[in-house]
Amino acid sequence: MDKKKIGLPPLDWLRVFEAAGRLGGFSAAAREFGLTQAAVSQRIGNLEAWLGRSLFVREARGVSLTIEGESYLPLVQDSLQALERNTEDLFGKSPRELRVAGLSSHIHALVLPALPKFLEAQPNVRVMTDSMARRASLEEERTWLQIRYGRGVWPGRKAKLIAPEVLAPMAASGIKWGAPLIDLRGERPGWKDWAQVAGVDELPAGRISFDSVGHAITASRQGMGIALGSLPLASGSLKTGQLHRLDMPELRTKDGYWLTWPEDRARSKRQRALIDDFLQALRGGA
Repeated sequence: MDKKKIGLPPLDWLRVFEAAGRLGGFSAAAREFGLTQAAVSQRIGNLEAWLGRSLFVREARGVSLTIEGESYLPLVQDSLQALERNTEDLFGKSPRELRVAGLSSHIHALVLPALPKFLEAQPNVRVMTDSMARRASLEEERTWLQIRYGRGVWPGRKAKLIAPEVLAPMAASGIKWGAPLIDLRGERPGWKDWAQVAGVDELPAGRISFDSVGHAITASRQGMGIALGSLPLASGSLKTGQLHRLDMPELRTKDGYWLTWPEDRARSKRQRALIDDFLQALRGGA
């Protein structure tokens, strides 16, 4: 290696090094920046000469970070992220759009009631929603801000609780206990779990079974029977009187509804403020 130089290496060299270290190769870094592999190799070679240290081991099968490279990579990543974040805070434009993905029932029950409050707090922001039919689709969804149901732990994602899941018997006006029960299949606790908590020995019979809590709530609203409904998702119908809670115990679960996003997004103050206002509105509408 040449004698190391004093000062900060060119930013372009550092960005290429970070990509190669993160992605595990020169070819992948070249694809990310639209460069040739030779151009990536040259920039990293220049950086190594500047530092007077080898950052990668070149082998026939590819490249791997040296001990110095492994030590330098997180420092470069933190510095680049801080530079990007602070540049956005100082010179970036305020976000003009908030796009959120979630199950249709979650968009309807959680996002729609929150929109007036959020739009009042952010009058220059346009809201867009992307509705999913199934939860598994969220893993492949490109919209990075999402509403998810679960326990708040998803690898690589941050999550803030909108509302805990609480289940309670509910029905249309005039329907009392003893009417047919609406069954709900899936991971949520069911009527038997509720009966154990409520101390109910015998449950009324039912003839309808859904795999969607939203469908169960809709059927209950239409007078088809009693649903063990989600209080966060049925909040609107309960407020308008389309549904009423029976005077019976509720069942608190370990799950909830969460606003989530990838850990490497929402770095700037403006983005975080937008998400904070949206979360506050969601909590107020839940």
